[in-house]
Amino acid sequence: MKSRTGLDILVADGFSVIGQRRVGLLVHPASVDSQLNHAWDLFRAAENVSVGALFGPQHGIMGQTQDNMIEWEGYREVQTGIPVHSLYGEHRQPSAEMLADIDLLVIDLQDVGARYYTFIWTMLLCLEACAEAAVQVMVLDRPNPLGGVFTEGNVLQPEFRSFVGLAPIPMRHAMTMGELAQFFVHWRELDLDLEITWADGWQRGQNFDATGLPWVMPSPNMPTVDTAFVYPGGCLLEGTMLSEGRGTTRPFEIFGAPFVDGTALAQRLSGLALPGAIFRPLEFEPTFHKFAGKVCSGVQVHVTDRTVFESVLTYTAAISFIREMWPDDFAWKEPPYEYETVKLPIDILAGGEQWRQDVENSRNPLEMKAEWNAKLMTFNILTEGFRHYGS
Repeated sequence: MKSRTGLDILVADGFSVIGQRRVGLLVHPASVDSQLNHAWDLFRAAENVSVGALFGPQHGIMGQTQDNMIEWEGYREVQTGIPVHSLYGEHRQPSAEMLADIDLLVIDLQDVGARYYTFIWTMLLCLEACAEAAVQVMVLDRPNPLGGVFTEGNVLQPEFRSFVGLAPIPMRHAMTMGELAQFFVHWRELDLDLEITWADGWQRGQNFDATGLPWVMPSPNMPTVDTAFVYPGGCLLEGTMLSEGRGTTRPFEIFGAPFVDGTALAQRLSGLALPGAIFRPLEFEPTFHKFAGKVCSGVQVHVTDRTVFESVLTYTAAISFIREMWPDDFAWKEPPYEYETVKLPIDILAGGEQWRQDVENSRNPLEMKAEWNAKLMTFNILTEGFRHYGS
């Protein structure tokens, strides 16, 4: 059965639930229906629907900005002249002035199931702002591309809150945007009129390929569903001076550095018998970002079985081995990173210092995983009542 997103359902219903409310629309490139029509085009063409403002998260409404900390500023939409507000620049949360002319903020963002992906935090900040301004919120829900069953990694510690983690959730959270919105409202005790238009035809055990929906890059370095599956662990590479494959056609699946011996690394990773993946040594030359124009050696992670592949464990092992095998060359990335100017990027990505300290102490990644799992059980119990979809 083909899934329908919240946007599909809203369109099929003729936008009737919008009523006479004046709308603000928070969207990005993947805010499309099953026929690849963008939400903004659909709202603009709908009769009796009035859009007063557009809002865009990191990378912009159309994904026009490339990398972390490349901010963009607001402008006027060309055809209609309505304001387009940036929520990744001077403002990460809509101001009272931005919300003044709308009654309802509609949020339609495709997430990828990982804590670091900033769209969920843009949503949280919007929920807080709308509660303060007495503006209603509607989330048009979409399937979690990784499925909604398996969680991975550690749970964020409160003192390491940042724009890549503002709530106590794990690296792979197994929830949808609508489910997270309900959890956030409860966790923050927000007095907010929240509506969810749930997706249809999706079950927790299904990944994105099972939905029958088209994949559109939600950000410039998330080209495929394969990328999304490696990202919960692969994003940790951003906290190092290793190339995470930006500037190649397979970011996060490919990683390495000029000082790495990809064959030796692949052999070491293969020896750990990590589930659901094969490690292929390769050389690559990033066209931009870290080591741009330099030949790097490393590996490509080929996921052979998504149902057992553990991204966080896999990339924890990879980073640990590279640090151990090339200690004189390996380094953690220094601040700033995602508006954090003091703490190490790896610590805010990992959600605390313990992950880095374990790697520095050459702790077995399987032992690290055992500690994460205890906290994951608590998170799963805490969020059980907010999980809308069945298995």
